Amino acid sequence: MFKDLTFPVLLLFLILLRMPRSGAQAAGGSVVQTELWCVAKNNAEDAALQGALDWACGPGGADCGSIQQGGPCYDPSDIQKTASYAFNDYFLKHGMTDDACNFSNTAALTSLDPSRGSCKFPSRRLYNGDGLPFPNPSGLV
Repeated sequence: MFKDLTFPVLLLFLILLRMPRSGAQAAGGSVVQTELWCVAKNNAEDAALQGALDWACGPGGADCGSIQQGGPCYDPSDIQKTASYAFNDYFLKHGMTDDACNFSNTAALTSLDPSRGSCKFPSRRLYNGDGLPFPNPSGLV
């Protein structure tokens, strides 16, 4: 009666033994880490970026102190950089999901650190198995 189940149960047991024991291990036991930032898209219209920036720094609740006059990221001539800082702050505060980095399709995720000089963009290190929704490679800037 149980003879018919021996092979499938043994196969399942062997498969489970081969799986990583923690989500932070990739094949071969190595830990894969990355950092992601939410930045303004290069092809976004300035008016759309300004609207999204106003929302992020207002109702969105992003900390925009660093992009205000006197802040390390203040640059009124560069809407891309200014919006990127606000978008990234919002993204970090709201779960680091695809939805938290959309801003009416004016933002995208990147693994390239947008920090320049004294303007440091905060990030969090992500490890494989963190359970965070990584976009497909075509979704990266």
